[in-house]
Amino acid sequence: MKKMFSALVVAGALILGQLAGAHAADPLKIGFVYVGPIGDHGWTYQHDQGRLAVEKHFGDKVKTTFVENVSEGADAERVIRHLAASGHKVIYTTSFGYMNPTLKVAKLFPNVIFEHATGYKRAKNLGNYLSVTYEGRYISGFVAASMSKSAKIGYIASFPIPEVIRDINSVMLGMQKVNPKAELKIVWVSTWYDPGKEKAAADALMDQGVDVLIQHTDSPAALQAAQARGRFAVGQASDMTHFGPKAHLHSVMNNWAVHYIRSVQSVMDGTWKSRDYWGGMKDDVIKVTKFNDRVPAKTQAAATALIDGIKAGTIHPFTGPVYDQSGKLRVPAGKTMSNGELAGMNWYVKGVNGSIPK
Repeated sequence: MKKMFSALVVAGALILGQLAGAHAADPLKIGFVYVGPIGDHGWTYQHDQGRLAVEKHFGDKVKTTFVENVSEGADAERVIRHLAASGHKVIYTTSFGYMNPTLKVAKLFPNVIFEHATGYKRAKNLGNYLSVTYEGRYISGFVAASMSKSAKIGYIASFPIPEVIRDINSVMLGMQKVNPKAELKIVWVSTWYDPGKEKAAADALMDQGVDVLIQHTDSPAALQAAQARGRFAVGQASDMTHFGPKAHLHSVMNNWAVHYIRSVQSVMDGTWKSRDYWGGMKDDVIKVTKFNDRVPAKTQAAATALIDGIKAGTIHPFTGPVYDQSGKLRVPAGKTMSNGELAGMNWYVKGVNGSIPK
């Protein structure tokens, strides 16, 4: 009887061990919340390319889910809550307007890890991440001013949040390296993705004499409009060359795979911590795609030197002296704005016309 009892104990231990092993082998469920469609060829498309890179890198160790076209606000909270309640242990929310909904759900699910793109609110289980697009925009401003015959560059802006304001300012600073008198015209469209609005804004800017367009919206509509009218444009988030090969000067491309793979690995290793991550050219999170052959070799070489300087840390778009619209010195000579200061940017640099919408 004693031997039979011992055998049962051993068998039971083996079964428990097998169950534990099966549980340990369960894939890590990861959720992604997108503000636009994965076929926008811009912001959301590149986030989804990052998700696919996670699947390729980790294989059957992960299982990913995405929800696209999620409105910022109450709808976002519902979607995030559902992902957390359905066993997703890591959730990435990829638009500024998801910040408060993400924070609210994070408090309800302390054992789930959340990361929010472009925001600034954190918790023990909630971190932030963003791409330093202003580095790429600085190059865009430089190339745009070099290629413009009218000295009028147009900017299609989405919403007046610090990220967009930073990028507008960086474009202006890049332009001023070439032509201090170059003009930046801005149209606010109050959307991240609306091809009709984006095209209308592009046409309105070109009607005002703009001959180079830069966008902070996600469809290729502006580039296509520039191609149709013989103007130039800079692509957003992904390489948009094929939508207007003659018009396309370059794109400022987001490479989210770098951060997502590293972040997921830290979760698996048990080393993940809440933080603010800013990924730029040095990390390969921001890329400036190949320049159009129509960009003169001299301009390409100068732009490439700027890129190399940014990667090396010897060039920063927001190193002083930097003046605001009113002529007030905001950044003294030799000083560089901190990430904290850049995160709250709510003013235009000298040379930008117009006011920031309220």
